[in-house]
Amino acid sequence: MENATLNTEVVSRAALTVPKRSLGSRLWKERYCFLLLLPGLLYFIVYRYVPMLGNIIAFEDYSPFQGFLHSPWVGMKHFQRIFEDAEVVRVIGNTLLLFFLQTVFAFPVPIVLSLMLNEIRSERYKRTVQSIVYLPHFLSWVVVIGIVTIFLKTEGLANKVLFTLFGMEPISYLQEPHWFMPLIVLEGIWKDSGWGTIIFLAALAGINPNLYEAAIMDGANRWRKIWHITLPAIRGTTVILLILTLGSVLDSGFEQIFLMLNPFTMEVGNVLDTFVYYKGIQQSDFSFGTAVGLFKGVVGLILIVSANWLAKKIGEDGIF
Repeated sequence: MENATLNTEVVSRAALTVPKRSLGSRLWKERYCFLLLLPGLLYFIVYRYVPMLGNIIAFEDYSPFQGFLHSPWVGMKHFQRIFEDAEVVRVIGNTLLLFFLQTVFAFPVPIVLSLMLNEIRSERYKRTVQSIVYLPHFLSWVVVIGIVTIFLKTEGLANKVLFTLFGMEPISYLQEPHWFMPLIVLEGIWKDSGWGTIIFLAALAGINPNLYEAAIMDGANRWRKIWHITLPAIRGTTVILLILTLGSVLDSGFEQIFLMLNPFTMEVGNVLDTFVYYKGIQQSDFSFGTAVGLFKGVVGLILIVSANWLAKKIGEDGIF
């Protein structure tokens, strides 16, 4: 027994005296793994981090002729304009309203859809339904808005059906301001809800089947199993996705909004993404447009950190 203990101590001391590899040697040993990471790292460096240096013009009265280094420095002038400009306040209101509608109506749809797909017992029928609901995700917004325009224009299919069945006069869905927000939310649900179910279906696949068997032995029906087993099992995934969603509270999606906007809906449909484009590119107010974009990014970062902190306080893992 004493010999065994002595041998263990010798081995432990020998392990402690093994010299640690240098950083260079470890990088060389894992060189092929880092080589695989290189394209992704280059993408983020070139297209994400390097352009961030251009945010300096938010603190300048930038002129393309004077450049970054010689344009006059104005400090927080353009950020003050954000809260003094009535148009910016209206645009922020539109953005927050759209985010609220998308969170309330669009965010729960993938959860409900994944729960419904999870209850299908026929694998062939389940795979068929999954394929059908996934397909819209692979359509570009140009195609989606084109389809919506064909169906909802004044002489489109929707108005023809309403006139044929109910004798209703044509409705200008695309020109009526009060239809803009509902159409944006419905388009997002149709296009991306099926794709969003992938994450929740993966979470559902990790639930222990013994839990359902035990619930059946206790007399639980299908709704009880969903409420007491399924939903708690995907709560962590839901919280993480909600945190990521909060990070994009001021990011409404430029392409969809831009394609849906027209002079009739500009008042209610202009959001921060499109405002930055119109102000910064079309009107050449580069510094103010950059200040609005930087403000949007900072708010998103604060919300992500705050939501992650709150998630950890209630017992979830969070994203970092």
